[in-house]
Amino acid sequence: MDACFVRKTALALTVIGSAGAAQAADVEVLHWWTSGGEAAALNVLKDDLQGQGIGWNDMPVAGGGGEQAMTTLRARVTAGNPPTAVQMLGFDILDWAAEGALGNLDDVAAAEGWDAVVPEALQAFAKYDGHWISAPVNVHSTNWVWANKAILDELGIDQPADWNGFVTAMQKVQDAGKVALAHGGQAWQEATMFDGVVLSAGGPEFYKSAFIDLDVDALGSDTMVEAFNRMATLRSFADENFSGRDWNLASAMVINGEAAFQIMGDWAKGEFVNAGKKPGEDFICFRVPGSAGTVTFNSDQFAMFNVTDEGARGAQAKMASAIMSPAFQSAFNVVKGSVPARTDVPNDAFDACGKTGMQELAAAADSGTLIGSMAHGHANRAAVKNAIYDVVTAHFNGEYDAETAAEELANAVEAAM
Repeated sequence: MDACFVRKTALALTVIGSAGAAQAADVEVLHWWTSGGEAAALNVLKDDLQGQGIGWNDMPVAGGGGEQAMTTLRARVTAGNPPTAVQMLGFDILDWAAEGALGNLDDVAAAEGWDAVVPEALQAFAKYDGHWISAPVNVHSTNWVWANKAILDELGIDQPADWNGFVTAMQKVQDAGKVALAHGGQAWQEATMFDGVVLSAGGPEFYKSAFIDLDVDALGSDTMVEAFNRMATLRSFADENFSGRDWNLASAMVINGEAAFQIMGDWAKGEFVNAGKKPGEDFICFRVPGSAGTVTFNSDQFAMFNVTDEGARGAQAKMASAIMSPAFQSAFNVVKGSVPARTDVPNDAFDACGKTGMQELAAAADSGTLIGSMAHGHANRAAVKNAIYDVVTAHFNGEYDAETAAEELANAVEAAM
């Protein structure tokens, strides 16, 4: 984030501190949940708040990775008119907090015991300088595969146990004249696949070395070359019309039996659920082969912008409390496809994929393999993430071979540090 911009931002936020007084019982919410499954999940939060007398002014900005939403946010803040609450991810939250732009949620967090029930890996992004500055809505994980069960049954394909088995399965689908891999050609989607592929090629310690520690040797290593080779293999199984396709349209290809597999975060499950599909009957879910035991996560959180009006702050506190209530965490995440940000939420209402996700999250948190997603801004800051995006997408579209891509990745990350 540009230093001059954030100084102007802080000044703007000071000036508009009392702007919420006229509509203290309302919250204006900037978010990018615009697909069918996402909108259905968001309605759970809207209804909850409206039941408490809090009006919801919706400000959706389409774009699955949130980049467009962050651009809109910067424009709003520069104009001195920020939203009340903003959906944010990872280091974006910490960057805004560092400039004093976000409100303090310590009172509601202490009253409701957030410290005891939110995993430390999430608290690293929900707190700044020891203070709660956002309310985590969920935990998504990125290293999932979604598969159309009817296609697999028709072709006699079992759930792949390892990477080679996955390639064999995709080849069998392609040989049958069907699309093996549904994909949307957008940089964040390719980076999402790369999360799971790097884990499959090198394991969690390698992933941490490359994307969290930014070890240049790891970034340019033979293991990273192998990861890029695996990405090229995936590219060979996508249809030729993937460029620019939105992620939910790729999910629809699997839902409708037009494709067998999609590698995508568990928000994809919300699309299956919204379409009336059931895990185990219509689709199956499993970790990218070779990445089992590790969960690369991102956590959608709502950050509250700094206001001084007591009525506006009260509405923000109610929204944060509603987000963190166990009942909401269950109801929302059942619809969204993610798992709760609290570890004390019962899994009774969740389907088979949800129960698996909750179990794997808890195990990963205990074993130290709950790792922030590079693709979704939880491994490093935006400059580094975007540098990785550029190389991954260039390779996926044939501009580099695997060896060159690994070299370019190391150079790009080093320049962005």
